[in-house]
Amino acid sequence: MRIDHSEVDRFKNLDTPSAGKKTPHSIAELTGNIHIAGSHDFLIEHLIKYVTKQADFLTLQPTYIGSLEGLMMLYRGNCDVASVHLLDPSSGEYNLPFIKMFFIHEPLTVMRIADREQGLLVAKGNPKKIMGIKDLSRKDVTMINRQKGAGTRFLLDSLLAKHNLRPSDIKGYENEEWTHLSTASYISRGVADCALGIQAAATQLNLDFIPIATEQFDLVFRWTDKNQTALQHLLDLIQLTDFKESVEKLEGYDTTEFGKILFNNRQED
Repeated sequence: MRIDHSEVDRFKNLDTPSAGKKTPHSIAELTGNIHIAGSHDFLIEHLIKYVTKQADFLTLQPTYIGSLEGLMMLYRGNCDVASVHLLDPSSGEYNLPFIKMFFIHEPLTVMRIADREQGLLVAKGNPKKIMGIKDLSRKDVTMINRQKGAGTRFLLDSLLAKHNLRPSDIKGYENEEWTHLSTASYISRGVADCALGIQAAATQLNLDFIPIATEQFDLVFRWTDKNQTALQHLLDLIQLTDFKESVEKLEGYDTTEFGKILFNNRQED
């Protein structure tokens, strides 16, 4: 791990109180290291870059492990924020049914970041003439899947059930990747014919995109005594700066509900 000398100096200075002054916060609060785990999305990558530019007192450490695993890490107290897009098939609602199931007493804030388009990624020109989910069962079509626990995997399984298709009917269903970009790369290299993914991934690799569903992408903040200052800074940065305007420039996202608080049981001082 490489650490810039300037960061070491800044850390040392935080521990040295000025003459006649009291240090207002602990070093942990001021340095603001926030661990965010869950779904991989270009919005998270974009947020990390934005925070790095705008707020040198905050550091976002991502773990792209899938929506469900990210929520479980948050439940176990192993991260501060979870990025999720989990479809509950019984209600058709995203995220909140799972959050309310797992978290009873924990202080949480759930914020909408964007609605995003999920669809089938296919090669430019769509040479296999893939039009929808039913085409995944064709013998001449090979797909690449996302890992178990990914929100995209939840969506795919729900769509297969809706069309009375089984995983065994799909060639390549068992082949898994962990991010949208790595999944899309299989299509661009001709290793697979299609995958379920987001429009932004298709745009980056010059693939065709067949819209299938619109889903909600949210951030779940779990507040503790140690992270509340850093999390409040992050919340303010998302809601009160021009971050929304920068997100609006990204293809495949609808920011109509950007920054909306969907759930909050945090008791503020």
